[in-house]
Amino acid sequence: MSALETNDDPRIPTIQSRIRVVPNFPKPGIRFQDITTLLLDPKAFKDTIDLFIERYQCKNITVVAEARGFIFGPPIALAIGAKFVPMRKPNKLPGKVFRQEYDLEYGSDCLEMHVGAVEPGDRALVVDDLIATGGTLHAAMNLLERSGAEVVECSCVIEIPDLKGRDKLNGKPLYVLVESR
Repeated sequence: MSALETNDDPRIPTIQSRIRVVPNFPKPGIRFQDITTLLLDPKAFKDTIDLFIERYQCKNITVVAEARGFIFGPPIALAIGAKFVPMRKPNKLPGKVFRQEYDLEYGSDCLEMHVGAVEPGDRALVVDDLIATGGTLHAAMNLLERSGAEVVECSCVIEIPDLKGRDKLNGKPLYVLVESR
């Protein structure tokens, strides 16, 4: 499900127009969806955060988790009264961690999350800027579920539907604001 499918929110076209597409980056054949241009527009950036907050403020989410960038997750977590759990690349978190390796559109990677950051019974939202092949979201879901959390939904600013990342989400709902151009 996407914001485009559920309503005609006037904020969506502006958000989409602020995402720059960079061909052949980081390697030939990839059409990189660059959100840095969205972040340069304070109103479009705020509208992006607000759309997520409006969706999740009444869903009893106790954990918002985001991998690597931490751009969208922290303000969403603060606004809905949930804790924020960062998921990082290897050796960036001190202490004991859960580790999950996964495949990307153009390589492989690994996520780590602090042991004890999530408790059994937590209701988790996984946030990311983009879903392509679904590897990052799938790895994040695995880390949360290994800790006993229930993943309620995954949420992304952008989806590249042709790469079928939704197929890796084990039937979990996915909320997307815009599809790639």
